[in-house]
Amino acid sequence: MKISFLRFVCCFIASMLLFSSMAKAQEIELFIDSVVVRSEQLSPTRSVMNNTLVFNRQNVLEAPIQTLESALRLSPSIDIRERGGKAIQTDISIRGGSFDQTQVMLNGVIFTDARTGHQSHSLPIDLDCIGSILLLDGVQGVGTYAGAINSRTTPLYDQYLRAHVAMGKYGYNYYNLSGAWTNDRLQLFAAGSYKKSDGYRENTDFDNINAFAMATYEAHNAGTFDIQVGVQNRSFGANGFYSLKYLNQFEHTETALSSLRWMLLKNGWEYNALVSWRVNTDRFELIKGNSDMVPFNYHFTNNLGAEAWIAKYWFIGKTTIGADWSSNRIWSTVLGDKLDDPRRIGKNDYTKSKDRNVVNFWLLNVKTWTKYSLGISAEASMTPYGTIGMGSGEFAFYPTKDLKLYAGLVQSMRLPTFTDLYYTSTGYVSNPDLKPEQAFTTRLGIKYNYDGFSVSAIGFWRKGKNLIDWVRKTVDDNWQSEQITQMDTFGAELSASWNSEFGFIRHADINYGYNFSNKDSEGYISKYALDYMRNKLSVGVITAPCKNVRLSLTGSCYDRNGNYSDKSDTIMQYSTYFLLDGKVSWTNKSLELYAEASNITSTDYFDYGGLPMPTIWPSVGLVFTLR
Repeated sequence: MKISFLRFVCCFIASMLLFSSMAKAQEIELFIDSVVVRSEQLSPTRSVMNNTLVFNRQNVLEAPIQTLESALRLSPSIDIRERGGKAIQTDISIRGGSFDQTQVMLNGVIFTDARTGHQSHSLPIDLDCIGSILLLDGVQGVGTYAGAINSRTTPLYDQYLRAHVAMGKYGYNYYNLSGAWTNDRLQLFAAGSYKKSDGYRENTDFDNINAFAMATYEAHNAGTFDIQVGVQNRSFGANGFYSLKYLNQFEHTETALSSLRWMLLKNGWEYNALVSWRVNTDRFELIKGNSDMVPFNYHFTNNLGAEAWIAKYWFIGKTTIGADWSSNRIWSTVLGDKLDDPRRIGKNDYTKSKDRNVVNFWLLNVKTWTKYSLGISAEASMTPYGTIGMGSGEFAFYPTKDLKLYAGLVQSMRLPTFTDLYYTSTGYVSNPDLKPEQAFTTRLGIKYNYDGFSVSAIGFWRKGKNLIDWVRKTVDDNWQSEQITQMDTFGAELSASWNSEFGFIRHADINYGYNFSNKDSEGYISKYALDYMRNKLSVGVITAPCKNVRLSLTGSCYDRNGNYSDKSDTIMQYSTYFLLDGKVSWTNKSLELYAEASNITSTDYFDYGGLPMPTIWPSVGLVFTLR
């Protein structure tokens, strides 16, 4: 513990020196052309609580960030755990929770995978599509135990065509084409990309194809119609991603999603309706290309959703009443109940299946005064485990127009995934008797914004029960899906940032997050729930050393709780590590040339024990934008 703490202190000092050296640099008054960015379309969510902005494209256009996951990695609220390069397999956790406890949304539409949180991050969008990412607390629904991540897509400009080409170490290639067209009532936005790599070590190669399109139409008197569709095709060598005993794993996934939303505001009433669909197929090969030695696992997951709500603006504020329905169905060769007759889908025969339906009813009310606001919500969720009540509330105080103080509480839950319930394989034993996880969270926060400077702080306490985790007593035991009866998690976060259109320093930020759980592992080796991010510190700067040139750096320290067993089955503690990323770019009208590198110091590290992540990974790119 002492060694880990000293390492973290060293990382903290290194990051502070990086931040201070940049912040004290002499300012050079330079003028750059302003960029007109179209306002993001509203993506309404059912929450009365204050949202946390964890990514804003306008502030970090020149930052050394290549993927959605690398943008989230710098947030003090979010724990990103990668198994391979360029976020090819990533788990997203919030404030000491697990990846299965995170709800994933795209433009306010829930696309969480019901089979496993390992697949929830597989959204068919690239970073250039995303205008902002919000962390949501108090969202109504059954999958928001720790919170939700809502990525909001928006085009760079009203009308443009953009081509992006990059290449780098380990045979990395990236190609992206995106664009938008807008008139008075209709906006069309589309993007497609392909990226590949030969892998940074044996059996970590990958291929990834994304395609996404979105259309928004504002009718005269019939409201706004919003449609989005996307597909992803992903193949990757999985080395020892899921078991260090087998280093020749392979996985292929295909994801398709879509939604149609209607919104109307008329005579003080607001009407909303939404239908959504997500399908995911997965082929997992424990021994790559050899199904005779170990049969491949096949999964086909189908998720349907529909919701509707109506809101009234009146003297008690905005009152919303609504309902939603979701249907989760899986066909599999290993998950679910055995079928009397196999189900043929595509080229595969599925011998097992399981389905569940959930209906939610909710009521929200938000009232705003000059210096105060109060929001409350209540929900009844009818699940296969019975009817469960939830709710949330938040009170905010605005002493000045730039300062906000708030306090809130929320009761949340999540249902076991199909993997939690049924996955049994070499080294893993499932538990079909698992119950929903439940949590009660309280938080206090403050936000201050003034003239390009912003600072925020938050403290929280989460009391959880019936937590699900894969655990084992010794390294010789199988992993078993069990429920830890209770876990209390405490945390605090501090963020500060500064933005300017002129001078040498254009953007600077510093973020720190701390989590602590008082649940003792009781001798268990935990695969997920007890391996939370204990301390995280990140510092970033974007500078303009001369006309048309930007130089940016991010430094970050990570201190993880928990332990793991290495290849020799020796129990090891996670070590603190420091990462430094950088980018230099030159822009002239429609053309941008850049060079960037992740892990410049070639730090040896891993997010999951025994799975080394890449050392320095440089790349160069060209971006051409036609407006």
